[in-house]
This record gives sequence, C-alpha cells and structure tokens, in this order.
Amino acid sequence: MGPERTGDTDGRTRRRLRTRQAIIDAHVDLMLEGDLRPTVDRIAQRAGVSRRALWTHFADREELFAAAGEKTLGLQYADAGPLPVGAALDERIDWFCRRRVRMLESIAGVARAAQLWLPFSAQVRRNRARHNDRLRDEIERLFAPELDRLAGPDRTELVRALVLATSWPAWMGGRDDLGLDVPDAAAVLHRTVSALFTAARTPPGTDG
Repeated sequence: MGPERTGDTDGRTRRRLRTRQAIIDAHVDLMLEGDLRPTVDRIAQRAGVSRRALWTHFADREELFAAAGEKTLGLQYADAGPLPVGAALDERIDWFCRRRVRMLESIAGVARAAQLWLPFSAQVRRNRARHNDRLRDEIERLFAPELDRLAGPDRTELVRALVLATSWPAWMGGRDDLGLDVPDAAAVLHRTVSALFTAARTPPGTDG
C-alpha cells in the first residue's frame, strides 16, 4: 500500500501543477491577446477551472501577478543567446536594438496590462524592477568597453539613459502615444541609443 499511496500522491501533485500552470498560461494569454484587465472568471474559464479552484492555487492577485511575471520573463528571453561582446560598437548597437524590439513586442499585451496595475500592485512594481534589472545587466555586459572608459556620474547617467530609452514605457510612448508602427518605433529606439553613445564619446564643450 505504501507504493500505491506514493503513486496517488505523485498523481495529485502532477495534476495540481498542471492546473496551476493552466491558470498562469490563461492569465498571460488573455493579456497578450489584449484583455488588459482579465477578470478572475475569464481566467478561470480560459484555464478550464472553477473560480474556487483558481483561489486554491493562488492566495490572492499578488501571487497570481508574481507567477505571471515569471512566465513573462521566460517569454521575453526565450530566444536569448550569447551577447556579441567582441563586435564593433555599431554592430552591438544594431544587435541590441533589434533584440529589444523583439522582446518588447513579444510581451506588449502583458506590459500594457502591467502599466494599468503599476500604481496599485507592489508585485507588479517588483516584476517591472526585475525586467529593468535584467536590462541593466545586459547593457553593462554588452557595452562594457564603452562604459569602462567612463567613471562616476557620467557612467551612471549613461547606463540609466540606456535603460530608460529601451524600457517598456519609452517603447509604449512611441507605439501607443505617438501611434508609430514597429519599424518607425524601432528606428527611433536605434537613433536614441546611437545618440547616447555619440554624446558619451564627445568631450564637453565641443561640437562633436
């Protein structure tokens, strides 16, 4: 009976994990499809579970947001490969900007939904901070030669400017506020990143 009980327990655990993942997938998929504030009923219906079952897997919305944040990071970095750290600066800028555009568009629905919840949810703010930390780390590694030539406030400001220029709020400003299509928004992002490095290479008081 011992092995049978173990088998029953393992089966229940697998079913529980499948149900939990179905809820997470349903939540994220609805947002990616443009449902920026999916209700618990819509999430449960998409996942094929009851409302009550949903709340047996997640204590509250914050826990659901945390799980959705993990899945979103996975989606955004699904095609992550090695950084071309040895390439020329122009090539690294091109590579970085193309990758950022793919990443930002891949999670656009979730990011728009997160923007609505940002003032009200500590977990959504933590999710956004994780995305920014990941972006900052990538910038630090990819552009290490240029950043290492700077020091103090100049280095800090350049990193912050690059994070800000290539984060979701800036992308949303182009896509949603200005109504730019992806190629035009991508051109703006590339021009901004290139200009930041040009400014960093230009000594103060010169015309470049």
